[in-house]
Formats: sequence, C-alpha cells, structure tokens
Amino acid sequence: MLKLRLQTKFLLSMLLISAGLTCTSLLLVRRSVHKQVKKEILSDLQNSVSTFQNFQRERELNLSRSAELLADLPTLRALMTTQHEATIQDASAEQWRLAGSDLFVLADRAARVVALHTASRGFTREMAQAAVNNSLTREAASYWWQGAQHLYEVCLKPIYFGPATDNRMLGFLAVGYEIDDRVAAQVSRIAASQVAFYFGQTIMRSTLTPAQETELARHSVPRSNPGISEPEEMQLGDESFLSTSVELAGQETPSVRLSVLKSYDQATAFLDRLNRLLLALGLAAVVGGSLLVFLISHTFTRPLGSLVNGVRALEQGDFTYALDVHGSDEVAEVTGAFKRMRNSLLKTQQDLLDAERLATIGRMASSISHDLRHSLAAIVANAEFLCESRLSADQREELYGEVRIAVNQMTDLIDSLLEFSRTRESLRPSYGSVRDSIEHVVQAIRSHPEFHNVQLAISEQGNSTGWFDPKRLERALYNLLLNACEAVVSNAGSILVELREIRDGAEIRVSDNGHGIPDSIRGKLFEPFVSQGKENGTGLGLTVVQKIVQDHGGDIAVEKSSPEGTVFRLKLPLTSASEVSPDNRAGGRPGAPPLVRTKGAQSE
Repeated sequence: MLKLRLQTKFLLSMLLISAGLTCTSLLLVRRSVHKQVKKEILSDLQNSVSTFQNFQRERELNLSRSAELLADLPTLRALMTTQHEATIQDASAEQWRLAGSDLFVLADRAARVVALHTASRGFTREMAQAAVNNSLTREAASYWWQGAQHLYEVCLKPIYFGPATDNRMLGFLAVGYEIDDRVAAQVSRIAASQVAFYFGQTIMRSTLTPAQETELARHSVPRSNPGISEPEEMQLGDESFLSTSVELAGQETPSVRLSVLKSYDQATAFLDRLNRLLLALGLAAVVGGSLLVFLISHTFTRPLGSLVNGVRALEQGDFTYALDVHGSDEVAEVTGAFKRMRNSLLKTQQDLLDAERLATIGRMASSISHDLRHSLAAIVANAEFLCESRLSADQREELYGEVRIAVNQMTDLIDSLLEFSRTRESLRPSYGSVRDSIEHVVQAIRSHPEFHNVQLAISEQGNSTGWFDPKRLERALYNLLLNACEAVVSNAGSILVELREIRDGAEIRVSDNGHGIPDSIRGKLFEPFVSQGKENGTGLGLTVVQKIVQDHGGDIAVEKSSPEGTVFRLKLPLTSASEVSPDNRAGGRPGAPPLVRTKGAQSE
C-alpha cells in the first residue's frame, strides 16, 4: 500500500477540494446560463416572428393600396378597353415602372393574361395564367404565386369601366413583390436570425449557407396552425439552432411558411469564453491554494518531520539526535514529551547495561573462579603427593598426569576467554585443506582415553581447499566434536563429519546419535556460560565456535536435534588467493595443490 506523507495528504486534499468546487461551479454556471440563454433565444424568436408579422401586414397594406391606385388610373382603364394584347403588353410597361413592383400582370375580363412584366426572368405567361385562375377561385387579401423558383406575394384587383358599382369589368390587375435574396436578407436583419421561406416543402429562399440549406431541406416540417409553431431544436451541420415557423398563406394549399432559425451556438459562444475564464480562475485558485497549503502545511509538518527523524534515529539506537522544540502547540508538546521519554529510555538502558555487565562479570567470575579453583586444588593436592618419597615411578607418573590435565584445563579456559578479545582482523589465513584440519581434530579427540570406543567418521564431497585460519578453525571443530563425544554413549556412540563443497566455500555437518539438546537451553545455546549436564563445563565452547566461524564470515546453526541425535551445520567461506592480502598470508602455501580424496571416502 502506498504511504503518503502528511504534507502530501494536505496538498492532495486541497487539489481534490479545489478541483471539485471548480468543476461543480462550472457545471452549475453552465447549466444556469444554458437555461437562461435558451429562454432568451425563445423570447427573441417570438419577438422576431411578431416583428415580421407586423412588417408583413404593413407590406400587404401597401401592396393593396398600390394595386387599388393603379386599377383606378384612367390610362390603365383606357388601355384595357383596347382589348388588343400586343398594345396592352407594350403600353403597360410604363404602368409597371410606375408601380415599382417585381411582378405586374394584366388579364382581360375572361381572366386571360394579356400582359406580363417581371423584374427577373423565368416566370412565364403559363405560370401567371395558372396563378390567376387559381387566385380567382378564392377570396383573400393577398395571394402567393410560385414558379421557376420564384415566389411572389401578389395583390389581385379588378379593373372597372366607370364606377365599380356599375359592374362593368374590363379585366384584372395583379401586382406583387418577389421573395428574393434581398427580401430574405432584410427579414433576417429584422429578425436578427437566419430565415427560410418555404412553398410547401420546398425552400424558396434562405439566408443559410448552401450546406446548411441542404441539411434543412431534409427536415420535413409539418404544417402548423396559422399562428406561430412551437420552437424546436435543430442540428444543421456543426451548428445548433432553435427554430420556429409561421404560416403566411393562412389555410391555403400549398402552404407558404417562414422559418426563423436562431443560432444556439452563436448565442452561447460567450459561455465558452466564460467557461475558459472560470477554468483559468479555477486553475489559478488550485495553484495558489496549493502553494498556500504547502506553506501552511510546511509550518505544521516540519516539526513532525523532525520528530519522525528523531524516532527513526532512536530506532537505530541514536539517542543524541537533535530535536527542535519551539512554540507551545500540540506538536511542540509531543516533541518535548518524546525528548524526555528518550532521555528516560537512555538512562534506563544504561542502568540495564550496567546491571547486565555486573551480572555477566559475576557469572564469569563465579564460573572462572570455580573452574580455576578446582584445577588449582588438583594441582596443589597432586603436588603435595609428589613430595612424598615413598612413591614409585608409576605413581609419580600418574600424579604428574593429573597435574598436566589440570594445567591443560586452566589453559583451555584462559584461551577461551582470550578468544573473546580477538577481532576478525586477528585471523591469520593460510592456504590449506579443511579435510586436513578435520583429521587433526579427530586425532586430538581420539587421544582422550574415554572416547576410544566412539566411532568417528569423515565424509568428503568435492574440493575443500582455500584460505582460512587453520588453528582457529581446528579449535572451533575441536569444541564441536568434544561436545558431540560428550553427548553420545561411550560404548555405542557414533559421530559423522560430512564435508561438502558449496559455492564460494565448504559446508561441514557434524552428526551424532546422542540424547539431543535439552529444550531449556536450545534457544540460547550459543550464549556464554550456558551449560547443562556437564560436571566441569564452562559454557564457552559453542560460543567460541560461533565467534570463530563468524570471524571467517561463515555461520553455524543447529539443523536438527532430537532424542535420536543432533546435527550442527557449519558454512565456511574459503577465500581465494586474490582476495587475501600478502600481509595475512603467514605460513601460506599458495601453490600447494589440494589433497586428492575419493568421493564418499570415510576414515575412522
């Protein structure tokens, strides 16, 4: 699991809180502004359509008045009385210019078109004739004529000879304005939106781009009531619109419809700028807040960091790590309490060390004094016996042997004590064979009369030559084998020393069939002065073994111990010639070949 520092937690918390608040603010502002913008767009659409309807009524009124004035002109009446189509077509051009309209049509009393004038080409007499016939079938203030991609709003008036009450009709006059690009642009400016004029389902004119107009043509818009339709959202290419429509031809068929489209993206473009501004402010707030939190947290975490370093130093045994205690806050109180606790622990530890040192000295003095006194008593007693003149040569030899044994015991005890004062640098390695050292130790053990019946065997696998200190290794092996011999039954004892080559050294196993190590001392077997079941044991044998092996860089452990026997495993690194300095090669034989042994061979 990832461990985070307290200061990092402060910074991450600030970043998460700031980022969360910023994102929440952006979402709330965006949603609120979107809602308000949509409401304003809908209101603008309603106002735009209402404005156009007012404009359309004024336009229809002007068109109707213009048609009435033209129909009452005497010159036009006189022209219609000629009943000559070519004359009427030519002479009516002046009347058309006077009207200033985009469409000027004259029809006789039989509704046959006799004159046609248009501001743009494409609208033919046949189209005009069909539109006149269709318009005369219904009553309306204005009519919508369509043909050749032209859409006209037309006012149709009868032409009378004399008063209209006399009902002497000469024909009909149709005056109209075309819904062209100029009119569409004018309506777009009035509505402040994009516009599209439909005739049925066909778009006649629009202010949209060609791509948007093509996309709009794919949307089938159902015919609405004469009033304003409900607004709807529409996607044209990459731009979103809100659209509403109004019927211009009433209930006539096909319908004439104006659609007003308000760009939703343009209306909300400022929202993107607002979002970027809020995002920049949010990032600035996060960065500024992080710096502020860093400075504030550093004020709090710096004393905590110092306290943590002090705890780590105490864990490593350093009681002198400097601690700064400033202020009177909780951290300063904890630091001061820790400092006092550390001083108390140091004092307690020193007291324990002093007590342990005194206890160790006492145990050592007691053990040494007992062993030395026992050996000295034997030397004194045997020396007194040697003073008697009645002793035979055999008796004197026996007493001398007892004195020598006592002296050897004292020498071994002193050597064991001296071994603790030696360091690893005191090793004097030489090139040799571990097998030779083992055999020397086995011969020394066999010199003890009480161990003559114990079977000692050596097994070797691989090469066991290298640089080591033979004398100290032999002393360690002697203590180990001596303990094994003392642990087995004298007349049925069996001890096997297995020597095996391992990587960078050798492994030695000492197995016996003794009674095993007692549970009471198994956990502290290598501690000084630990002994059980030996009359003259000092408790230093295995401690010396462990120290010598560790000085060589090796290790010793109890591999197995049970009532059927015990196995000690000893790993001994064998230093190569290149790794040993010339000063430490006393008595060495770098060029000496290793002893040739048969694998698995045993000697007793």
